[in-house]
Amino acid sequence: MTSMLAMTTNLTSVAVVVLIIYMFILLGLGLLGYLSSHTSEEEFYLAGRGQGFIVTVMTIMATFFSSAAILGIPGNIYKDGVAFLLFAMNLPVAGACIYVLGSRIRRIGQKRGYVTQGDMIAEYYGDTPTLRLAVAFAGFVYVILYIVMQIKAGGYLAQVMFPQTSPLMMFGHEIGMFQLGATLLSIVTMLYVLIGGMRSVAWTDVLQGTLLIIGMLLAAVATIVSLGGPSGFVATLSELPADALSLPGPRGAWHATALMTICIFAAAASIIQPGQWMRLYAARDDRTLKQSSLVFSLILPCCFIFGVMLVALAGRAIYPPNVTPDIQEAHAAVVEFDQIVVVMIKEQLPALMGSFGMILVAVILVAILAASMSTADSNLHALSAVLTRDVYDRFIRPEASELERAWVGRGVIVTATLFSLWLVHAMHANPDFEPLRMIADLMFAAIASACQLLPATIDMLFVRRGTRKGMLAGLISGLFVVFLFTPVPAAILNGIGLEGLSSQLRASTGTLRSYFDIGTCGLVINVFIFVIVSRFTQSLPGEHVAAFLSDIEDPEKPE
Repeated sequence: MTSMLAMTTNLTSVAVVVLIIYMFILLGLGLLGYLSSHTSEEEFYLAGRGQGFIVTVMTIMATFFSSAAILGIPGNIYKDGVAFLLFAMNLPVAGACIYVLGSRIRRIGQKRGYVTQGDMIAEYYGDTPTLRLAVAFAGFVYVILYIVMQIKAGGYLAQVMFPQTSPLMMFGHEIGMFQLGATLLSIVTMLYVLIGGMRSVAWTDVLQGTLLIIGMLLAAVATIVSLGGPSGFVATLSELPADALSLPGPRGAWHATALMTICIFAAAASIIQPGQWMRLYAARDDRTLKQSSLVFSLILPCCFIFGVMLVALAGRAIYPPNVTPDIQEAHAAVVEFDQIVVVMIKEQLPALMGSFGMILVAVILVAILAASMSTADSNLHALSAVLTRDVYDRFIRPEASELERAWVGRGVIVTATLFSLWLVHAMHANPDFEPLRMIADLMFAAIASACQLLPATIDMLFVRRGTRKGMLAGLISGLFVVFLFTPVPAAILNGIGLEGLSSQLRASTGTLRSYFDIGTCGLVINVFIFVIVSRFTQSLPGEHVAAFLSDIEDPEKPE
């Protein structure tokens, strides 16, 4: 008992040192980004549209792999076994989307000065207030859910890194490590985004993406070694029950169609969400994006499959959860499904490698923190652009100067950070207020919202048959269907005394969810409404569509 307490104390000390070094490096990169830029809207949001290959590929990877990659997705694998391992197939699909869509979006964005996805979609379909706000709303939902997800992960990590630390008393309130960790992650991320904008975000993403890749692979290697090498690892996995080694998993939640639609449509949605869309604009040229897509498709699946996914499967064998269609409980040593990777490395490495193992644990924990911060910063930055360009600039102060809009964007970052932090604290303090408990649940709800912009994107870039009314009707319909899959409608129906209808809604959405990704369900309705309404409404002017096509497809002239 004494040795275990000493090990925990030593790990905490090492973690503090590594964490402080990491935070100072991030703030230093933020300051360097500020000193290397000038105060303009395009500089703050797109780093002057001159990002090279290394920065582009690392910032795209770091933004794509959030806390869901090391906490949420492994949590689902721990919960549902091998079935969810197939989720890794979404990575090559996402890489293909960057290759196919990226150069077209970047090229016209460069020629026409677009900053947000709303700039492009609104100009193509006709810039009406309703359309602009609907596109902004889809991006807003995605971004807020993703920011909440990252802040929540920061709280989890603080609990694990400093388990023996007593709660602090501030202004008469007790503040535990979850609240402290979530607050620290929020403030540091907010500061370096405020300081340097896109340039700071991209440079910190290079560091965070590198830590993420190293952390994922280290976690897997350490787990395999601790179990006696590859043969011991395979022997451990062979002890898993049959339902954890096959589809649809112990809960019956992951049918092949659900995984297939996730891999296709969720992958595409993850590339056309606000933060990634802006990264496509910011790339130096088409070649940069195409090279980035190839590296993305090769490196991330290897890190994912041969990294944390293996750790989660081993964790399921060592700490078997109690999971059935009716019961979902993590092992007592794990507490939360999302913490399986953290528990595995924290238990295995120090026992296997002593003091050096503690350093590795600290590095991996900081890598998980890096995954959270690299996505939180990108989404804070994107939300600032969406609300400033698509709302403030269009409807509140169209006459605002570029400098004013840049400072309004910084105000949005502060407000969004504080709002998301409040939401996380409220959810943590009141479990009944936490309808989306697991990090992966937050991820799927966010992606489902972004997915509703896919029909408009495909139509703009390739089909060019849609109308403004068709696009808007489809988008609103798709978002409404996604809303039905959240716990909110059922709670509203219960509140007004319609318990029977609420139960029917939960049963229907639950059945559909087991066979299809929720974003896909919204997408089907979206496309159907889009096509029907476009068929019977006024087409876009031919010369407008032709000019748009010309700017998309004409190759750039060499300098």
